[in-house]
Amino acid sequence: MSEDRNQMKLLIVEDDLALQKQIKWSLDRYESVTAEDREGALAQLRRHAPAVVTMDLGLPPHADDAKEGFALLEQMLAASPDTRIVVLTGQNAQENALRAVAMGAYDFLAKPFEPEILNLIVERAFRLYELQKENQRLQASRQPDALEGLITRDPQVLRVCRTIEKVASTGATVLLLGESGTGKEVLARGLHQASNRKTERFVAINCAAIPENLLESELFGYEKGAFTGAAKTTPGKIETAHGGTLMLDEIGDLPLPLQAKLLRFLQERVVERVGGRHEIAVDVRIVCATHQDLKRLTQEGRFREDLFYRLAEIVIDIPPLRERVGDAALLAHALVKRFASAQNRRSLSLAPDALRAIESHRWPGNIRELENCIKRAVIMSDGPVITLDDLGLPGADGINPGAAFDLRTVREDAERGAVIAALAHANGNVLRSAELLGVSRPTLYDLMHRLGIKA
Repeated sequence: MSEDRNQMKLLIVEDDLALQKQIKWSLDRYESVTAEDREGALAQLRRHAPAVVTMDLGLPPHADDAKEGFALLEQMLAASPDTRIVVLTGQNAQENALRAVAMGAYDFLAKPFEPEILNLIVERAFRLYELQKENQRLQASRQPDALEGLITRDPQVLRVCRTIEKVASTGATVLLLGESGTGKEVLARGLHQASNRKTERFVAINCAAIPENLLESELFGYEKGAFTGAAKTTPGKIETAHGGTLMLDEIGDLPLPLQAKLLRFLQERVVERVGGRHEIAVDVRIVCATHQDLKRLTQEGRFREDLFYRLAEIVIDIPPLRERVGDAALLAHALVKRFASAQNRRSLSLAPDALRAIESHRWPGNIRELENCIKRAVIMSDGPVITLDDLGLPGADGINPGAAFDLRTVREDAERGAVIAALAHANGNVLRSAELLGVSRPTLYDLMHRLGIKA
């Protein structure tokens, strides 16, 4: 047995103290904790997060039937689905045993039991738990290279990343919606890198940055002599991206005449250059992005409804920085490191007042504004610490509490937000985060485990 498995907890739920002692003795190779009733078992489950539980179905105050045991089994499975539960039943309780397994128990064993058989079942349960946890760790570490540069702890953005991973291998057209500076192009590039088109080109064009009279030739290309100055035949961005991915940034600013031409391309997958007479087949994946409300633009007649539905096969909303729990501080730490390295300044950190200001600022310009702010601060700071004055931001405005429906939700949301914010504030240092939260390091690890927050 591995050393790690020895460290995993075993919970023994048994109201017969003599039998409880016998089970503990039989399984003395494990670090075990005990409980005699449902309330005590749930308390031990929350405190120790055991890998394996052995439990009797006949528990007080209804020790003569399995009512209390089934209630406990249901609560433990809901609170800790990965925990392996071995049910110990009476000699003539085969029906209860099968019901327990149907509910989600790992296995059952009839009393009186052979210690060797109990040991074998518990050993297998520990091994299965360990394999499942290892599989979860591997799954979590399989974040594609495409998104490894994205820095976040926010659950909303993590869900966006999972969506990007899911749709990357498909050919679906993706529409990224979000305020300016939220990282739409970073996600579009990530989508390309996670797809089977990653060996081909990623081409991006900003539809709002090019004058209308030039945008058509930029997108579709032109033939020699098509207009004054067209000295040679030039392929457009769509052709250039053949085999790869084309990002149409600020698609909401695309003029109506070009919307019709883009719609035809999406339907036929052929382009015709300006001044040309031949159709050219192009295989390209389209990713669009905008900060505008395209549905409202369609209602106002400024964006074609048929084009909107062509582009909106997969719609991904990117939250602004002010709504991302802990991300402002987390990004600030990373940006300080990046810009300090570029300025050949290695030991540079953020002062507490600067961090508080970063965490409380609304960041209307999102990540782009934060980048500019940190870059300026790195340049302007004189010592090894970036202060509030270097940032040029107002002081911290306090915490803006979110709404919730019940006390349990309030408590869990508050704990999750506090832990994520502390980890971001401390740049991932668990010991420092525990000090900020006023708890011990083991307590913080327990919180992180329960809330599903990675170190």
